[in-house]
Amino acid sequence: MVAPEGHIVPKRFYDRTISEKLLYTSFLLLVGLGYMMAMSYLYVTHEMNDGKPGLSVADVAASYYGNRSGTRLEAAIRGPMAANISDEDRNVMVAWLKDGAEEEHYAKDIKPILEKTCLACHVQSSNMNLPDFSSYAGIHKYAEVDTGMSMTSLLRLSHIHLFGISLLLFMIGSIFIQAEVNVWFKRFLVVSPMLAVFVDVLSWFLTKWDSHYAVIVIVAGGILGMSMALQILISLYQIWTLKKPVM
Repeated sequence: MVAPEGHIVPKRFYDRTISEKLLYTSFLLLVGLGYMMAMSYLYVTHEMNDGKPGLSVADVAASYYGNRSGTRLEAAIRGPMAANISDEDRNVMVAWLKDGAEEEHYAKDIKPILEKTCLACHVQSSNMNLPDFSSYAGIHKYAEVDTGMSMTSLLRLSHIHLFGISLLLFMIGSIFIQAEVNVWFKRFLVVSPMLAVFVDVLSWFLTKWDSHYAVIVIVAGGILGMSMALQILISLYQIWTLKKPVM
C-alpha cells in the first residue's frame, strides 16, 4: 500500500491473516517459555557458586573469574554439586584438597567417597562429556586453583550466543515492528537487546580478568530480558486487539 505522499506504509498486525497471527503468537509464546527456562537453568546452576543460597553478583563472578582462594573441585562440591555429597564427605575432600591433594591419600580416603557420589557419571565411559574422576590423574587437574571458566569454553559459548540470540532477537523484532507504538520507543526496544547481548558477552571476558565486571553481566542480562519481554508482551497484545483505523 502506498500513502498519498508517496511513502510506503509499513504493514501492521491488523493487516495479517489469522494464520499469520497464530504463527506469531505460537512463536512468541514458545520463545517466552524458553527464556524463562533459560533463566531457571542459570539460577539453579549458579546460585551456589559462592556457597550461599540465592543468586548474587558473587555467584556470577565465581563462574567466570573463579574462586582463586580454592580449587575447582572444591568450588563444585560447595556449589552446583553440593546436593550430591554429604557434609561429612565434603569436609574430608576439602581437607584433602587444602593439604595439597596428595596421591597417597587418594585411594584410601577419597576414592571411596567418589565411588559413592561421583563415579556414576564422572567416568571415562560416560556419554555425558563430564570430567573423569575414576583415577588420580583424572581428578588431580581439578584439584588446582579455580580460575573460573576456561578461555576455550568462553569462546565456544560466545559464538553460540552471538549467533543464536541475535537471530532470535531479529525474529522477535521483525514481529514487534508491526506494533503501533511511539517510533523512538520502538527503535529503542529493537536495538537495546542487540547491544545488551554484545555487552553481556564482552563482560564475560572482562569478568574473567577482573571479578568486579560481574555487575555488568547482570545489568546487561537484565536489559536483554526486559527488552525481550516488552517486545513479546506488546506484540501478543496488539496481534489480537489492534484495529485498522477508519479512513
